[in-house]
Amino acid sequence: MANKNDMSKGGSVFGSTTISWEPQFKEGNVMWKVPRLIRLNDNIVVREDEIAVFYRDGKVLTYFDKPNRYALSDFNAPIVGNLLKFFVGVQQQAEVYYLQKRFMDGKFGSTEPYQFVDQIFGIINLRVFGEYRWRVSSPENFINQFVGTFAAETSDDVEKRLKEQMVLLVYNTLGKMKQQGLKVTDLASSLATIEQAVLSVSPDNFAQYGVEINKVSGLTISLPEEVQKAVDTRSEMSVLGVNYLQYQAGQAMTDAAKNQSGGAGALAGMGVGLGAGAGIGYAMGGQVMQGMGQQQPTKTCVKCGSIIPMTATFCPNCGAPQPQPGQPQQTQGNCPKCGSPLPAGVKFCPNCGAPVGQPATKVCPNCGAIVPVNSKFCPNCGKPMGTG
Repeated sequence: MANKNDMSKGGSVFGSTTISWEPQFKEGNVMWKVPRLIRLNDNIVVREDEIAVFYRDGKVLTYFDKPNRYALSDFNAPIVGNLLKFFVGVQQQAEVYYLQKRFMDGKFGSTEPYQFVDQIFGIINLRVFGEYRWRVSSPENFINQFVGTFAAETSDDVEKRLKEQMVLLVYNTLGKMKQQGLKVTDLASSLATIEQAVLSVSPDNFAQYGVEINKVSGLTISLPEEVQKAVDTRSEMSVLGVNYLQYQAGQAMTDAAKNQSGGAGALAGMGVGLGAGAGIGYAMGGQVMQGMGQQQPTKTCVKCGSIIPMTATFCPNCGAPQPQPGQPQQTQGNCPKCGSPLPAGVKFCPNCGAPVGQPATKVCPNCGAIVPVNSKFCPNCGKPMGTG
């Protein structure tokens, strides 16, 4: 067997040389070229995860893909088959390439942008990055293409070509999906679909190289910064269910609330607190929508009385939880002044503005006692209170 070197030599009656690919030299390499030409009487060691390919004059002669030690002599004619026929009678030689059978992991990334024509954003330069898993599926095609056509001699040469093909395959897939209606705004949510589409068409593109693509993952498609910002804005608008004018109005209110000098101070100077500012923001949004023929349903906060969206579960002004449709509204009785139902927790009547934290009172005209405002008779002297 071989020693720690790539090739080892062992004696025989023919003075043969034993050639093997040692494990410590296989890590991360799919291909290894034997440093010298193989000759009659040499021994070739092939392990479980290897393929030994014999190559001469631009084509593959044969290959061994079963684990064994193959002695290239006329004693082993049934084993070496066509290769021995090639050697017998003339002192001819051939190159030997070892290939790994196992799957290899690789990464790809575009060096040149792909111009994606979008209906909204126009021409966008995209760059793609991702990972893939592959292996040699046809030793003959693999060597004929990479060694014979591309003059590759190392694993780096092979991987460089595969990365280029992966990028082209992703670009071609994006082009086909764009024809089917794919937009720039759909890219982020369609990455898994794009990966599967690339994987499904990979056999037609890589079989000629003797390569099988087993997996495509980690796909990333980067957009120019200004386009990415516009896409993010569009996504937020979709989630909030608003148009661009409404979105801009909401952003302006948010920025004003964050600006202590120009936001809170200005609103406070107008007699409006930050909490009320939030209510104004919703009212402004409602006015914008109404002006555009899109009236937003609203309701009154059960605690502070602010105008808030119908779907709000908490008041953006005071934070009080809001009853949902079908859920009974909790009250704390009726207003002592106007008699309207009072939502639970309010300190002032939403209808007339009377304070409800303490009962409203008036003075008895007869004895001067302080009595509840809705009393018809003074509880102190018993005289009628009249209408005063």
